[in-house]
Amino acid sequence: MYDICGKRSDGKVLNCPRGSPSVKPDDLLSSKIQSLCPTITGNVCCTEAQFDTLRTQVQQAIPFLVGCPACLRNFLNLFCELTCSPNQSLFINVSSISQVNNTMTVDGIDYYIADAFGEGLYDSCKDVKFGTMNSRALEFIGAGAKNFRDWFAFIGRRAPLSVPGSPYAITFRSSIPESSGVKPMNVSTYSCGDISLGCSCGDCPSSPVCSNSASTPSKKGGSCSVRIGSLKVKCVDIVVAILYIILVSAFLGWRLIYLNGKKKNAPSRAKPFWNAMEGGEVHSANQQKEENPSIQMLVEDATQIRNGVQLSIVQGYMSNFFRIYGTWVAKNPILVLCSSLAIVFVLCLGLIRFQVETRPEKLWVGPGSKAAEEKQFFDNHLAPFYRIEQLVLATLPDVDGKSPSIVTEDNIKLLFQVQKKVDGIRANYSGTVVSLADICMKPLDQDCATQSVLQYFKMDPNNYDSYGGVEHLKYCFEQYSSAAKCMSAFKAPLDPSTALGGFSGNNYSEASAFIVTYPVNNAVDKKGNDSEKAVAWEKAFIQMAKDEFLQIVQSKNLTLSFSSESSIEEELKRESTTDAITILISYLVMFAYISLTLGDTPRLSSFYISSKVLLGLSGVVLVMLSVLGSVGFFSALGVKSTLIIMEVIPFLVLAVGVDNMCILVHAVKRQPLELPLEERISNALVEVGPSITLASLSEVLAFAVGTFIPMPACRVFSMFAALAVLLDFLLQVTAFVALIAFDFLRAEDKRVDCFPCIKVSSYANSDKGVGQRKSGLLARYMKEIHAPILSLWGVKIVVILVFVAFTLASIALCTRIEPGLEQKIVLPQDSYLQGYFNNVSEYLRIGPPLYFVVKNYNYSLESRHTNQLCSISKCDSDSLLNQIAKASSTPETSYIAKPAASWLDDFLVWISPEAFGCCRKFTNATYCPPDDQVISTAILVNLSVVTCKEMIVLVKPPCCSSNNGVCSLGGVCKDCTTCFRHSELQNDRPSTIQFKDKLPWFLNALPSAACAKGGHGAYTSSVELQGYENGIIQASSFRTYHTPLNKQACSRVSDSLKIEIFPYSVFYMFFEQYLDIWKTALINLSIAIGAVFIVCLVITCSFWTSAIILLVLAMIVVDLMGVMAILGIQLNAISVVNLVMSVGIAVEFCVHMTHAFSVSSGDKNQRTKEALGTMGASVFSGITLTKLVGVIVLCFSRTEVFVVYYFQMYLALVLLGFLHGLVFLPVVLSMVGPPSRSLIIEPQEGRPSAASRTTIS
Repeated sequence: MYDICGKRSDGKVLNCPRGSPSVKPDDLLSSKIQSLCPTITGNVCCTEAQFDTLRTQVQQAIPFLVGCPACLRNFLNLFCELTCSPNQSLFINVSSISQVNNTMTVDGIDYYIADAFGEGLYDSCKDVKFGTMNSRALEFIGAGAKNFRDWFAFIGRRAPLSVPGSPYAITFRSSIPESSGVKPMNVSTYSCGDISLGCSCGDCPSSPVCSNSASTPSKKGGSCSVRIGSLKVKCVDIVVAILYIILVSAFLGWRLIYLNGKKKNAPSRAKPFWNAMEGGEVHSANQQKEENPSIQMLVEDATQIRNGVQLSIVQGYMSNFFRIYGTWVAKNPILVLCSSLAIVFVLCLGLIRFQVETRPEKLWVGPGSKAAEEKQFFDNHLAPFYRIEQLVLATLPDVDGKSPSIVTEDNIKLLFQVQKKVDGIRANYSGTVVSLADICMKPLDQDCATQSVLQYFKMDPNNYDSYGGVEHLKYCFEQYSSAAKCMSAFKAPLDPSTALGGFSGNNYSEASAFIVTYPVNNAVDKKGNDSEKAVAWEKAFIQMAKDEFLQIVQSKNLTLSFSSESSIEEELKRESTTDAITILISYLVMFAYISLTLGDTPRLSSFYISSKVLLGLSGVVLVMLSVLGSVGFFSALGVKSTLIIMEVIPFLVLAVGVDNMCILVHAVKRQPLELPLEERISNALVEVGPSITLASLSEVLAFAVGTFIPMPACRVFSMFAALAVLLDFLLQVTAFVALIAFDFLRAEDKRVDCFPCIKVSSYANSDKGVGQRKSGLLARYMKEIHAPILSLWGVKIVVILVFVAFTLASIALCTRIEPGLEQKIVLPQDSYLQGYFNNVSEYLRIGPPLYFVVKNYNYSLESRHTNQLCSISKCDSDSLLNQIAKASSTPETSYIAKPAASWLDDFLVWISPEAFGCCRKFTNATYCPPDDQVISTAILVNLSVVTCKEMIVLVKPPCCSSNNGVCSLGGVCKDCTTCFRHSELQNDRPSTIQFKDKLPWFLNALPSAACAKGGHGAYTSSVELQGYENGIIQASSFRTYHTPLNKQACSRVSDSLKIEIFPYSVFYMFFEQYLDIWKTALINLSIAIGAVFIVCLVITCSFWTSAIILLVLAMIVVDLMGVMAILGIQLNAISVVNLVMSVGIAVEFCVHMTHAFSVSSGDKNQRTKEALGTMGASVFSGITLTKLVGVIVLCFSRTEVFVVYYFQMYLALVLLGFLHGLVFLPVVLSMVGPPSRSLIIEPQEGRPSAASRTTIS
C-alpha cells in the first residue's frame, strides 16, 4: 500500500493497492516525519503526499489527547506505523480494492496488531479527559469504547461521505494465519504513569504519583449501628433503650422507697418534714369545700392578703398592680378601649407600605451569608446564570409499565411542529415585540443554544430527509462530537444525555422522552429590562403550552410537561390565594367555637342573654388587630412580610389570644355574684393576671431571641410574632377587659347579645341564668372524672412510663429527620409544575451546572498557580482540576458527575506546538484561523479575493495579515505557522507576556474540525479579562455538573492550594439553609425554651416550678420532632418556624396549670384536682378545642404544604400539648410539684370563725 491513486467524492484520498521498497526520504521530509513519528527512522514506506494526509487526519484527534503525552504518542504510533513504517508489508494486507476514475484504489485492509500494543494504547488513553465537554476523550474519538477491540472497531469503520474517519475499511486482527509470514505490529507503548511523559492525575489516575497523593474526601460513613442477630440497630437506639431502662428502674425504686417510708411513719401523729415538702401544707377540712371549685379572694384588705400569702417581690408588685388596675379599667372601660384601639390603629397605618417578599434569595439567605456573597461575585465578575425554559415530551408506558422509544419519525416531526410554534411566540413588553431570538443565549452571537435533538438537523425541518431522518439521529447519538453534520446550529456538539431522557447507559435510541431546554440570557438586576422582557416571553410561552402544545402532544398519545424560570414564583403567588377560602373557613370555625365556649351553659330560655357571641367576635377582632399592628409597625420600618407570616402568625396569636380570653372570662364568671362588677374584675385579674403575664412574656421573649438568627424567613417571623403576641397581650388586659365589663353590664341589664340596644324586660330564671357560679360541664369533668383518674398511682406510673418512653423514642427518631423541602409540596396540587417535577426526576440524567470559581489567579511564569490549577501534562498531581477529575470517578460520594471543563487546560493545549492546527499566526504575528474556517468562508462568499474589512465581517478572527489592503485566500491565508516552538516555551508553559497576548486569541477562537479547542462560546464567560494585563485574573471558573456538592471538600482544596476557590451553582443559595438547618433549629429552640425558663424563674422566684415547665416544654418539642420523623416531614425553614411556634403555644398548656397548682391549697392531689377544674378547663376549651376545630379544616387544603406543615404539624402540636399539659404535667405536679404559696389566716376577733383562704402569686 503505497502512494495515493485517487479520491472519493468528498475529497478523501485513497491509497494505491501496490507495494514498494522503502526509500530514504530527503532531509525536509525526514524532519517532518520525525516530528510526528519519532519511532520511524531511516527508510520510510510513504510519499510526502501520504504523510501530509496522515498529518491532516490525526490533526483532528491531537487536541483531544495532547494533554497526556503517553496516550498521544501511542495513538500517533498506530497510524505512523500504518502509513510510513518500512516494515509495513509484514503487518498490512490489502483485503479489497475498488476502481475510482479507472484507477484501482484500496477499499479495505487487514492490520495485524499485537494485543499487547492494543492494551497498552487503550490503558494509556482510557481516562484522558476532554474538558470542553466535561467528558472523556474516548467518548469522542472512540465512541466510549470499553476495551481496545471496541476502539479498533470504531477506528476501522469506513466513514460515510463527508464524515470524519477512514476512507476505507480497516480490520484490526491479532490472530495470525499459520505459514503466512505475518509479523504483527508491536512497537513499544508508553504507560501514562511514565513520569518522563508527564500525564496528569486527571488523565492517568493509576499513576504512582497520583495514588500517593491525598485521596478525595469521601462521604462520611453511615451512622453507628450494631447488628443483633439479623436485626441492624442504630447505636442511638441502643443508648436510648438503656437510658429508658435506667430511668424506669430509678423511678420504680424511688416509689418503693417512698411507700416503705410512708408505712413506717404511718403511726406518727406528727407530720414529718418530708411529707410537708412532698405532700403540701397544713390545711383543714372546713377550708376545702367541694362546692367551691375556684380560687377565691375573700380577704377584705391588702394587708391581710400579704399576711396570708407567700409572695415574691415581682409577684407582690404584680398583685398590687392588677388589683388597682382591674378596678380602674372596670370603672373607665370607654377610656381604656378607645385609647388602646387608637394606639393599634396608629400602628396599622404602616400597612400603607406593606409589601410581601417572594424572592427566594431574600427569604432563605441573609445578606451577609457566604452563598449570597459568592453569587454576587459570580454575577458581577463572570455572568449571571442563564434562565431556563423547558419542555418534556414523553411516551406513555404500555401495559407492562415499559415506555416505548420516542425516537420515531412521527415524534421528531411533532417536535419540529412544536418548535415552530415556540419560534413564533411573540410577547408584548412595553409596546415592544419580544421573541425567543431576542432573549435566548447565543454562544457565537448567531443561533440560540437550544438543547434539543433537532440540533442534529440544524433546527431546520428541511434537513430531516436530506440528512437521513431517524438513522441520522441515531448516528449522531454516537458521533455527536466529531461529525460535522451532527454539529449543532450554534456550532457546538450536543450531548444526547442533555436532550433525551428515560434511557439506560448510552442506549440513547431507547429514550422515552425528549427534553427541550431554552437557555435565556439573565441580568444581574432582576428588575432590568432584559429580565422583564424574558418574563413577558415566559408568560406567553407557558400560556401557549397550556392552550396549544398540550392538545397537539396529547393527540399523538404523548405526555407534555413544561416550565419557565418564573414559573415557581408565579405559582407561589397563585398559591397564596388558592387556599384563602380554606384559611378563612378555619378562622370562622374557630370564631364560632370561641363564641360558644365563652358563654354560659346553653339554656334556651336565657341563651340570647348569656351567650358571648359579640364578646367572642370582639376578641377575635382584637387578635387580628394585634397581627395587623405588628405587620403595620414593621412595614413602616421597611421590613417586608412573607407568606409564612401571613399563614402562621394569625394561628399563633389566635391560639394565645383565645386562651387568654377564656381564662379571663371564666375567672370573672367564677367570682361571687354578691361582689360589685369592679371588684369581680379586679379579683379575676389578681387571680389570672400573673399567669397570663408570665405566659405572654415568655412567648414574647422566646420569639424575640429568634431575631438573632441569620435566616431571614425565621428572623422576620420571630420579629413579627414577638410584637404580635405582645400587642395581643396588651389588648387582652386593656381592651378585652373593658369589653368584658361592657358585656357583663349588658347581661346584668338583660340586653340581648349581638343586639345590645334591645332590652328584655323579663325572662325565666333570669337571676339564675345570668352570671351564675355553677361550674360548667367541662370544669366538672376535669375535677370529678379527669383528676380522680390521674390521682391513682397505677395511672401515674403508666403515664410516666409512656410519656418518658415516647420522648426517648422521639430523640432516636430525630436523627432520621431529613433536611430539605420538596418543591412539589409548596405548589398547588393542580399546578402544571407538579407533572413537570415528576418528569424531571424521572427523565433528567444530569444535575445542575457547577462552577469552581478561582479568585485572583496569578498567571505569571513566576507563580505556581497555573500548575496548581491545571490538569494536563506537568501539572501538580493534587491540582484543583485533578482533584475534581478524581472526585468525578466516584460521584456517589463526591456528588461531582463529570470532570470540569477547563479553559486553562484547553488554553495550554491550544498554544501547544503539538496542536499545530490551533494557535497559528501570520508572519506579521497576527492571528491565523484554522484552515477549515478559511475554506468554509471562501465557500460562503464564493469569492477568490475579498477585502480584509469584508473578511472581518464574514469570519472571526480574520484570515488577513493586516487590517487594510487585500489578502488572497490562496496566498497569505496559507502562510501560517504555530504560535510557538517548544524552545519558546518554558517547561511547556507560556511566559507572562505570551499568556497575556494569546489568551484573548483563544477566547475569540471558534471551535472547528481542525481544532476543537477554540474557546469562543465554551469559555466566553469563564474568564474576566478586565484588568488581567497586570498578571492577575480576578475571576475565572471551571464548569462541571453534579448532584449536591460537598462544599467542605472544596474548602479543604482551597486551603491546601493557598488559592481562594469556591464552588458555585445557582441553587446553592436556596439550599444553603440546609447546611446549618439543624444548628439553626437547635439554637432557636434552645434560646426560646431558655427564655421561657428565665422569665418563669424571675417572676415565680421558684427554680423547681421553672424546671418543671422547662421539662414539659422540652418534651413537647422533642415529641413533635419525633412525630415529624414518623410522618416523614422534612426539616426546613417552615418546620423550624413551626417548632419555634410550638414553644409559644406549649407555654400556654404549662404555665397556667403550674400557676394554678402553686396557688392552690391542700395536698398535691387536691391542688392538682383544683387546678384541673379551673385552669385545666380553660386551657382545654381555650386552646385544645379551638385549635383542633380550626386545624381540621386545613386538611381540605389544595396545597400539600398546608396539609403537611400546617394540618399535620399543628394537629400533632395540639394533641401533644393537650396530653402533656393536661395529663403528664398534672401527674408530675401531683408527685413532685412545688410547695403551695397558699397559707392559712387565723380567725380574728370580730371576724367570721371560718378561716379565709387567700391565694395569690
